[in-house]
Amino acid sequence: DMKLGGLGPDYETIKEKVSEKLKQQKEYAKQIKEHNMKSIYSVQRLPTKPQVRPPVSRQKALEYAKKIPRPKTFTAIQSDEERKKEEVKKEKVLPQTLNGISLPQVEPLETLQSRYEKEKQIVAAFRTLHIL
Repeated sequence: DMKLGGLGPDYETIKEKVSEKLKQQKEYAKQIKEHNMKSIYSVQRLPTKPQVRPPVSRQKALEYAKKIPRPKTFTAIQSDEERKKEEVKKEKVLPQTLNGISLPQVEPLETLQSRYEKEKQIVAAFRTLHIL
């Protein structure tokens, strides 16, 4: 359906073609929207799997720290045997001089000997280095 004999474009036929294209686009958009809505509902109905994330370095460090045994502190609760030993040490009478002044408690011979051996090794090491 073309009209011959006119100069320039025919605006009426162009308007009709454009309006048909717009109707087709709107119809297509409605179909896509309905399809997407159906697919969204079907996806939501499926059970979701928990996502497994690799642990962050901080979390790894915290888990590692939990597994390491803590060192024993000096303020820890003492056992009954240690308490008895301390009580026995306290009960010992300290030696006194003629004036009545008490002398300090002397360390056991074994600890003094071990200390002497350690210091002897240290001095020998210094002598090999020609420091003394």
